[in-house]
Amino acid sequence: MLLCVWSPKGGSGTSVFAAACALALARAGGARLGDLVGDQPAVLGLGVEPDRGLRDWLRVGADAPTDALERIAVGAGRALALLPAGGGDLAGVAPEAGAALGVALRSSDVPTVLDAGSEVVPAVDALLEVADATVVAMRGCYLALRRAARSPIVARSAGVVLLEESGRALGAREVHDVLGVPVLATVAVRASVARVVDAGVLATRLPDTLGRPARELLSRVGFGCEGRAA
Repeated sequence: MLLCVWSPKGGSGTSVFAAACALALARAGGARLGDLVGDQPAVLGLGVEPDRGLRDWLRVGADAPTDALERIAVGAGRALALLPAGGGDLAGVAPEAGAALGVALRSSDVPTVLDAGSEVVPAVDALLEVADATVVAMRGCYLALRRAARSPIVARSAGVVLLEESGRALGAREVHDVLGVPVLATVAVRASVARVVDAGVLATRLPDTLGRPARELLSRVGFGCEGRAA
């Protein structure tokens, strides 16, 4: 199974929320976290940033071997494997490569959460198209809502995870009314979460203010942790 987390605008907490979803699944039996952005080693507090990863796989093309995904995986905590980003420009990568990667990721026995960032290129769009579910991470920000309303990715998504900040005029009701898709979970932006990420200990100290909405969203898109081996 493959869950993709995408955002119409950078700085929306996409990478941290994707990591939280993967950590919740890992604690319930195992998971993989795919990274197309390059931020996950820092989010998870890893000491190294691998040179090769999913972006390199995509640049090889649709004929890239599936077993190469296992070779690039690195341990990122208890029952969690990270498929790092690697490097390279995706602008010229064919959509077929993105679709092939999506099929390869979703066919694994281990559920995969993909941090798709905010890049909109044909390969990423095709990857999101074949995912079991795509969710849109965004803040209650007018600029983010404006971009989201123009994106066909949002119309195809299962819904939104909304990062709620005090003082914002836009909330779950406004997001739902404008985008026409459900708000599946809300995450209160807290300094305590930022401190855990900055300290590099998210993998071992997932705050409940982040873990609870991650589990809620996973359940609502059919990736529920209930019934999986601990």
